[in-house]
Amino acid sequence: MQCKSGADHIQSLHDGRSVYLDGEPVHNVATHPAFRNAVASAAWLYDFQSRPENLELMTFVPEGTSRRVNRCWQMPRSYGELVERRQALQSWARLSYGFVGRSPDHVASAIIGQRMGIEVFERHGPARAKALADYVDYATNNDLFLT
Repeated sequence: MQCKSGADHIQSLHDGRSVYLDGEPVHNVATHPAFRNAVASAAWLYDFQSRPENLELMTFVPEGTSRRVNRCWQMPRSYGELVERRQALQSWARLSYGFVGRSPDHVASAIIGQRMGIEVFERHGPARAKALADYVDYATNNDLFLT
């Protein structure tokens, strides 16, 4: 079962986005000197998760899908799942010695926490809650690196 690799992450950056540095366009963040090392570090994390020996540790299969994604997108429903999620995030932190200050699990964890508390959004309107739930599903199913 496939999951996001480093090459997939780099390819996802070629999506027509507009990036500027000091007023100048950056045509390829994966090769630009200001961004290439950060892009390579993120790709390295995705390569780690996609190794066959790391699939169970680092990824899970969201309900209703067939592609594995990083456990940072997992909404733990038991103590065991919470431990599995923590072990995956710790593995990424150990791999980078904590030097990737905002690795792909950072914002994902915040958004998953919001999704787990969807009733707060529902109190402010079903449309808001649905928008959040839909976005979380999209981000999860695509194993996005949000920052």
